[in-house]
Amino acid sequence: MPARRKVDWIYPLALLPALPAPAGSLATLRKRAKACHACPLWQHATQTVFGEGPVSAEMMVIGEQPGDQEDQQGEPFTGPAGNLLDRALAEASLDRGELYVTNAVKHFKFEPRGKRRLHQRATAREQAICRQWLAAEVREVHPRRILALGAMASKAVFGGQFRLTARHGQWMALPGGVMAMATWHPSAVLRTPDAGSREQRYRELVADLKRFASDKTGDD
Repeated sequence: MPARRKVDWIYPLALLPALPAPAGSLATLRKRAKACHACPLWQHATQTVFGEGPVSAEMMVIGEQPGDQEDQQGEPFTGPAGNLLDRALAEASLDRGELYVTNAVKHFKFEPRGKRRLHQRATAREQAICRQWLAAEVREVHPRRILALGAMASKAVFGGQFRLTARHGQWMALPGGVMAMATWHPSAVLRTPDAGSREQRYRELVADLKRFASDKTGDD
């Protein structure tokens, strides 16, 4: 397999960041992101939640934004959504340790409700500003395959017209020789109110993960 060369990299995300992607290695980017005040989200979040995984990862998984548990622990995909993702990855025979896992937005946004912190979706402007870090992560990892979890990540990868309900589990070619697909975010599975529909959506998530894990990226 030929070695990947960053000099040949073409930026693969459809929605470009509002700010240029910062320079530096993943270790440098992680340190710099901790001090990011480019949008207001840092003011109330506990900490920056940067991506995790090997810099040589062939596969990158992009979620939406940190939740309460992620904000407290400083790691992507912890808590109930992380547990469900880990279960689905295991069913799909994917080793999380071989994946680079991150979010499109790096700070938790919430509305205080008594002692609870209720998740709020980052605005389009906040997403655009924070994509500088995602752009830099993609540049440094330079994955061969990208999996977008949820609508926010899907639109960042494929553009604003992408519809997850119609296109989940389908391979799409991106610039730079990258193949990508989208599937349900684990939180969306957990929020599905009907037990039967929730189980169906979970089975679809596992099926999409199995397809993502496969080397077959064509139509067959």
